[in-house]
Amino acid sequence: MTRTAKTLEVKRHFDAVARRYDLMNTILSFGLHHLWKRRTIRLLGLKPGERVLDLCGGTGDLARLAAAQVGPEGRVLVYDLNRAMMAVGRPKAARRGLADRIHWVEGDAECLALPDAGVDAVVVGFGVRNLAHLEAGLGEMRRVLKPGGRLAVLEFSRPTPPLFRRLYDLYSFCLMPRLGQLLAGSREAYTYLITSIREFPLPETLSRLILDAGFTSVTYHPLTYGIAVIHLARA
Repeated sequence: MTRTAKTLEVKRHFDAVARRYDLMNTILSFGLHHLWKRRTIRLLGLKPGERVLDLCGGTGDLARLAAAQVGPEGRVLVYDLNRAMMAVGRPKAARRGLADRIHWVEGDAECLALPDAGVDAVVVGFGVRNLAHLEAGLGEMRRVLKPGGRLAVLEFSRPTPPLFRRLYDLYSFCLMPRLGQLLAGSREAYTYLITSIREFPLPETLSRLILDAGFTSVTYHPLTYGIAVIHLARA
């Protein structure tokens, strides 16, 4: 699939589910995604006054957590291709008194309209899997980070215990698309979710790609039997 074709496919799916996206995340993960995101931000080690890029930031879950850490002198930039997702996120930030700290930009993660070495940290939550050219996206993350800046990538993976993996596959392929149709009006979007997880590189491979993009100190941390993984690195 070409970059344009995949970009349009991903955009179409997120347009379809934007209003129900956060609710579906909570239902399908049994609320675990909140714990995973909080741990991601803790491991990122943000400090007051820092500049943070929430890439593929969608409705801004990670951005709101990051904004609380960087304080009133810090700034968080949500960068996402999908206007509908960000439209859902803006009022949530405002209700938490974070509107002044969080800024929203519609754009392509593989070609960031941002200066070199301009942010202290980059966080990506369940977004790198949707990039048409993963290496290009990782290269852009490296480019915009200051020397020594931190990267945290939270992404789905495949469970490691064999029995749990079989149960997870049954749940994923049989139940998730049906719930997507029932609750979000899109079976297709949640079929894409499962397919994209299966086709995405394993954590070891993603770690090598992050290293190849020029990062150092690359580590990864499996969550909940490997359903999700946090990758950490430094520029």
